[in-house]
Amino acid sequence: MKNSTLVKGTAAIAVGAALLLGGGGTLAAWNAVDTATPGTIAAGDLNVKAGTGVWKDRNNNPIDINTYKIVPGDKLTYSQDLTVTLVGDKMAANVVLANVPASTFTSDNVTVSPLKLSNGAGDVTSTTVLKPVTGSATQTVTATTVFEFKGATTGRSDVTKEYNLGNVSYTLSQVLPAGA
Repeated sequence: MKNSTLVKGTAAIAVGAALLLGGGGTLAAWNAVDTATPGTIAAGDLNVKAGTGVWKDRNNNPIDINTYKIVPGDKLTYSQDLTVTLVGDKMAANVVLANVPASTFTSDNVTVSPLKLSNGAGDVTSTTVLKPVTGSATQTVTATTVFEFKGATTGRSDVTKEYNLGNVSYTLSQVLPAGA
C-alpha cells in the first residue's frame, strides 16, 4: 500500500509539473525591455558644376576661341569656375581634368600645362585635397590650363591643324579617410 501511495504521489507531482511547464504556468527567468534613441544618420554630398569658361591670350585679353587662329609664340589660358559641393564631417575630394584628347599638334610645338586650381586661399594642384569650407556647403574653385605654342617651329609644321577640346570635363573624386 505504501508503494501505491508513493506511485500516486509521484504521478500527482509529475502531472502538476507538466501543467506548470506547458499548461499556462511560468518558470521563466526575469527580463526587461527598454528602447534606445541613437538618432538619425544623414548622408553628406559631393558635387561639381562647371561654369562658363574664358580663353585669354598672353596679354590676358579675352579671345573668342572659335575665331582665334594661333601662331607660333602664342600662349592661351583657359579658366573655368567650378562650384564644388562638399558636405560631410570627414569629406575631402580631388579635382582632376578628364577626357583630354591627345594633342593633334606636334609635341615639339605645343605644351599643355597640368590643371592648376585656385580656391581663394592660393594656388593648389590637381592632387590637392579640397575640404569643406566652414559655414558653407559650396566653394568656388577656378580651374586653369595653359596652352603654349612654341616660337621655334620647323618649316610649316602644324599649319591648319585643330585641337578639339569638346569633351574635356572635371572629375571630383572623394578621398577616403585613412583606414576606410
